[in-house]
Amino acid sequence: MGDKQKHLHFVFMNYDPEYEHLQSDRSKRGARELEMYLTKKHNDLLAKKLEPGSYHKTLSLFIVDAFAVQITDAQANVLRSAKEVRVVEKNQELA
Repeated sequence: MGDKQKHLHFVFMNYDPEYEHLQSDRSKRGARELEMYLTKKHNDLLAKKLEPGSYHKTLSLFIVDAFAVQITDAQANVLRSAKEVRVVEKNQELA
């Protein structure tokens, strides 16, 4: 059986021309628009691919179009198969 324990994973998105366009605006307004766009994009992907309440997104990384989320390894595999996703990596804690 699969591991049901949740771990922190980082999800990096594929190239997005709208992200590139919004990122080029270095004004405060541009930063807010980029933040709103990526937050919605990341939340929409999670809602589309995973069951509600089965994950916990901890943050969006606006500089690289990525986010961190607490999910199971099986859920990570679901996200890996999404066309919008480039890489899903489990956080590796150093001892």
